[in-house]
Amino acid sequence: MNDRSQPRRPATFRLDDPGVVVTEADETSRISRATIQITPEPDPATLPVPIETALPARRGFPWGALFWSGVAGLTLLGTGLGVVRLIEDLFARSESLGFVGLALAFVTTLALAVVIGREAFGLARLATIEKLHRRAAEVLASDNRKESRVVVQELIAIAHQNPQLARARATLESHSGEIIDGADMIRLAERELMSPLDAEARRLVSSAAQRVSIVTAVSPRALFDVLFVFVASLRLIRQLARLYGGRPGALGMIRLLRHVIAHLAITGGLAASDSLVQQMLGHGIAAKLSQRLGEGMLNGLLTARLGLAAIDVTRPLPFAALPPPKLSDLATDLLRRKEDEEPR
Repeated sequence: MNDRSQPRRPATFRLDDPGVVVTEADETSRISRATIQITPEPDPATLPVPIETALPARRGFPWGALFWSGVAGLTLLGTGLGVVRLIEDLFARSESLGFVGLALAFVTTLALAVVIGREAFGLARLATIEKLHRRAAEVLASDNRKESRVVVQELIAIAHQNPQLARARATLESHSGEIIDGADMIRLAERELMSPLDAEARRLVSSAAQRVSIVTAVSPRALFDVLFVFVASLRLIRQLARLYGGRPGALGMIRLLRHVIAHLAITGGLAASDSLVQQMLGHGIAAKLSQRLGEGMLNGLLTARLGLAAIDVTRPLPFAALPPPKLSDLATDLLRRKEDEEPR
């Protein structure tokens, strides 16, 4: 005989039946087989609530920032004292030379102040676009109508600098009072303001990828390939940032490049993904093109991947109503260009 209990057949019963016994879930007492056992489920209100035990990050004194601030201050003081001594020596030698040195020092100081102001303005504009992107994503999740109006007004203020978006701004402002939901307001702003910019951004990325592919395919030196790809990538990132309303300077470009690299690390890196390999094999590139043309095509695809990451970083709104540009589309265009250029 098998000791395993046979499954119970369906049956009806009443709760006031003497054969019905209510037991706890952890009760181990032996109950007769003829008895109907009922185990109540625990009340969700009485269950323990999990509490996050993560401790807040401890932030110590910013010794690094203090060190670099001190170094910058000492450098400025030393440079200022050196300029003052130089001007004094020029006046001691000749009064005309002193005035020339004083004028050059004034021009240099004015130019430095303008450069610092432009860098600060560029960093502030990039920070504004990043906050706008994050707030728009929060509105899409929370559907906050009031916050959506604020986000759209700030986006229109940025778009005022682009004359090509005049008609889109007028259309958005005319329909802004008819939209009730905050998420729909963000989607409407994306369709009206971002659609022409996205088309231009895709053209810029495709052109940069084709340029890198051609130049690296005919270049005789690997060092020249690396330098050209680096310069083309920086130029592409700057163009995309300006297209979407940013005005990055030297420090702004460093910050953008860091964000783009971080975005690439999160979304898959610069390595050739499976989709790129499938595109190459599907079009028979390995059998049709030479090794140099294949390397140029791969460099073009990697440049396109970098451009798509730059679009995600510099775009003031997340992709919600519009589809994001795909690497497969750009790869198809690049491969078609290669097939057209190969000798028949």
